[in-house]
Order: sequence, then C-alpha cells, then structure tokens
Amino acid sequence: MSLYHETAEILSTSPSTVGGNLKTRIFSKKDLKSPRQQVYALALETCKWSSVLKEVIDNSELLRHERKLSPLLALLLVHDFLLSKKGIALPAAHGLRASIERHKARLNAEFTRARLRRKAGSVEALREQITTEFLGDSAGYPRWVRVNTLKTTIEDQLATTFADFTRVLTVSEVTAAPGKFLHVDNHIPNLLAISPSFEITKTEAYASGAIILQDKASCFPAYLLDPRSEDGDVIDSCSAPGNKTTHLAAIVHSRIPENERNTQIVYAFEKDTKRSRTLEKMVKLAGAKDITRMSFGQDFLKVDPNSELFRNVGCLLLDPSCSGSGIVGRDDMPTIHLPEIPGTTKKPLVNSGRKRKREDSEAVKETSQPVLVDDDGKETLVSSEKELKARLEALSSFQLTLLLHAFKFPAAKKITYSTCSIHAEENEQVVLKALQSDIARERGWRILPRDQQVRGLREWPVRGSIEASGGNAEDAEACIRSYKDDGRGVMGFFVAAFIRDVPSEFEDGDGPYLRDDDGRIIRDPITGMPTLKPGYMSSSSNDVSSRTQPVQEHNPELVDEENDDIDSDDAGDTTTDGSDQSNTDDEWDGFGD
Repeated sequence: MSLYHETAEILSTSPSTVGGNLKTRIFSKKDLKSPRQQVYALALETCKWSSVLKEVIDNSELLRHERKLSPLLALLLVHDFLLSKKGIALPAAHGLRASIERHKARLNAEFTRARLRRKAGSVEALREQITTEFLGDSAGYPRWVRVNTLKTTIEDQLATTFADFTRVLTVSEVTAAPGKFLHVDNHIPNLLAISPSFEITKTEAYASGAIILQDKASCFPAYLLDPRSEDGDVIDSCSAPGNKTTHLAAIVHSRIPENERNTQIVYAFEKDTKRSRTLEKMVKLAGAKDITRMSFGQDFLKVDPNSELFRNVGCLLLDPSCSGSGIVGRDDMPTIHLPEIPGTTKKPLVNSGRKRKREDSEAVKETSQPVLVDDDGKETLVSSEKELKARLEALSSFQLTLLLHAFKFPAAKKITYSTCSIHAEENEQVVLKALQSDIARERGWRILPRDQQVRGLREWPVRGSIEASGGNAEDAEACIRSYKDDGRGVMGFFVAAFIRDVPSEFEDGDGPYLRDDDGRIIRDPITGMPTLKPGYMSSSSNDVSSRTQPVQEHNPELVDEENDDIDSDDAGDTTTDGSDQSNTDDEWDGFGD
C-alpha cells in the first residue's frame, strides 16, 4: 500500500472507532509500512492546506475527469504536486501520479487564482496566512526556541538564522501581527520567542541541532536545578524525548572552567525502549553525547541509589508522566475540507466531530465526553469527575513514588519536580506529601524558597496555590506555575525544587576553586587558569571518560522530524530497526556512550 493510501486510510477513520489526535493515531498504528514521520507530515500539511486544495480540485473538475480518485486521495496527491519540493512521491509512470500530472496546467492555474482570491502576493505569503488560520487558538502562542549553547551562541543565531526578524519588547507583540518577530526572553537565558507561522523546522540551525524547539515552561526545570561543578553528577529520571536532558548538558557545559576537562555526567534514564531511541537521537543531534550517559529501557525506580556509580550524584531532575492537561494544541483531530464528489450536493467534512442529522444526538453525546491524553500519549475516556479523580490519583501516586526514590540518593542536594499538568493533585499536593514523608524528614529535604531561586524564576510572577499547599503561603510561593491562555505565551506547567544540606569536602561548599565575593571563579592573571584551593590537586580520576564503562552503542534508524508538534516536548515515537533492546528482567545493563 502506498504512502498516499495509508495516509488516506488514517484520515478517513471515524473518531468514534479510533480515538486520539492525529499524531497518536499514526504513531500507535502498528501495521504502517510507510515511515510514520512521513505519513504524519503529509497528513498534517494536507489538513492545513485542505481549504485551498478543495477549491483547486473543485474548480479544475479533477474528480469529474478522474473517477477512480477519492476526494481524500485527490487532496493528498494535489498537495504534493503543488506544494512539495520533490513533488508526488511515486514513480513517473505510476497511475496515481499520472492522474494528477495530466491536469497540471489547470491545477496550477486554479492554485494561482486561489492565492489571488486571498490577496496573497506570493506562495510564501499564502503559506503564512494558511498556517495562521490552521493554528487557530495556538496562533496566540509564539514558537519558543532554545539556543543550544553546546553548538552555538545566541549572538550567532541573532546574526544568522534570525537576521531578518524584527526584535520586539514583549511576547504579545510576537503574535500580534503577521510577519517575522522575535523576543529575547527575560527569564530563561538563551531562549527566544518567534512568530508561530515561521517554518523554523526548515532552517539549517534546526536541522543541525543548533536550535531546539522547547516551550518556555519546559525550560524551567533544568534552569531551576542550576547544576554547578561542585554539585557533582546529574540525573534526568524520565528523559525522552531529550529536551530537558540536553538543556541540562548545555548548562553543565557552560560551567566547565576554561582549559579544564568536564568532570560531571548527566545520567539520562528512559524506561520505554522506543522513546530511548528518540532520546539517543536528540542527544547526538544536540552535541551532548560527551556529557550524557543514556540508559536504554531502564526504569529509574529500579536503580539502587546507593550504587557506586551514583555516589557523586548531587542533582536530580524529575519530570514524570502526568495528565498533560497543560499542553497546548494537542487535543483534536484537524478538520479536513474535502472536495465535492461529482453528482452530489453535500460537501462532506472529515473528522469534524459531527455526524448526519439522524445521528446528531449520538454525536453530541460522544463529543461531550472529554478524553484525557497524558504526556506519553496514553488516552483515558473521562466520562465523570470520578473517573478523572481516579486517573489523577494513579498518576500522583506514581509521581510521589518517583520523588521519594530520588530523596534516597546519598549525595543528592538539589531536586526539581515538574509536570505539564494544571491539576493540584499532581503538583502542590505531591510536593506537600513529599515534604511530610519520613525520608524527607530523616534526610533534611525542604522546599527551595523563592528568594533562593535563580534570578529568572525568582522573578517569574505566577506561583503555586496556597490552598493546594495546605495553607502554607511560603511553600506556595516556592512553587512555580504557568497557565495556558493567560497571555504569557506558555503552556500549563508546574515546577518546584527541593534542597538539603550535604556535608562537603570543602567547608564552604564552593567546590575546588577559589571564588570572589560575587561567586566568580578566581583565575591566575598570567595563565587564566582557575585557582585551586590550598591542598586540592586536580585528578584525572574525576574525568568523565574514566568514570564510565561504555557499552555497545545502538544505531537507531533516524527519521525526519521536520513536522514535530509546536511543543517539541510532545515528541512521537520514532521508527526503530525492529530489534528488541529492552531487558526481560530487572537486571540493568549500564549506560551507553
């Protein structure tokens, strides 16, 4: 079955028989022969352009001349004929391709007329207009771009990738009008907000990993954790797709003293084998491979905190599975405007959530039941408050278990806990239960107060709920929240940090280097090298390469990610080579390079 037939089959499936959004449907379909990312890109782009393509097909009378073409097949084929750089992805002699190309003059003419009717001076202007319409409510959100300092600098990107953008002072100005606008974020270093209609995934910087699509709120955990050289190694407990992992690696890299080797490791855990491959690809693309050690298919909860391998772990980032209720723009199947079938008067609309009049009551009943899609893509039909409460209780129980496990690492001194959920059950209430736990009291864990947080998040205005924090205003102030639709251009999110005092081999806790009153490392005026404290000798045994035993490296089959969702933290599973890399028992096989 061709790419076009498989894509048409997915788009034609009734919402009542297969649930989920477009990405979930495609990446969960086990019998696809075409690359999933290619199917997703074709389906999404065709939906986006379908109102224009419908006009072109109807006015050219394509379906009257080509009776074997279905409306959906016609949309998919005409999309690639008119808008894909490589054209229709079929051999020149293939019947489907021929059925389109023998009408190319009329199709091109009708496409031009459709563009002019929309007063678009060029195809690019039309593309921007169509993208804005398609985004709908999401058009009010910018695209957040993290500049990956492992490969580039914000100055270089402003001078190259974003050279023709107009810089504005606020996030709201980025989305206020069509065009290319850019805002340098005030809270997170190396973060940009850009116009949502700009196709950032087509740039060289995106393809090379120099820039990474990552919602602003998703950048909070690594920035709040603030791993420093004296903090030791770092763990990311639930790593895929890898945005937070590579953000951690970039922060660690930025703290390496000049002419010194890196002594910190970022251990990345991901229990799902397929998602581990997505993580591996991301780490390689971002240039974080030398700092990061990935555990393929390993459950963080099954790791022994007292293992010799983790004796230097001082920081942990926890971003566990959650309800995903804060994520923007992932809930619905996109609407498809279908061409009119010759001889009919109806103009059917696929996946609009509506049925014929005689089924209207069932349609209303069906569409009124919300579907909870968590951040791993798992769907739960929530037909009552009771079912929602049960799902949130299950999630929060797992989240608390993960947090309490992190408390057990003997050298740990800083932990961040985050979700992309708006529900207090998964947020402040998990924090409250963790603080009241025996392990927290025994080991001295407490919440990181607002006045001790990094500057950007100390100044972030949206804080936790006092009521959900058990009436404790200080704990609520220490919690950081964001809400979608509040005008700040971010998704719904929650993060809190925990700290404790851990005895250090250096009394002041500042690590091996002398620092001035502002906390900056003091350097030798002649050599520029960091000045070590008296009695401290640098040892090669602290080098990352000498502290890990590499295992056989995986070679995942890489896929094109040009059409990821707006929020790249919500990445779909990539295709694999078909081998099963997961362990069948609880024995852990170590980290890969």
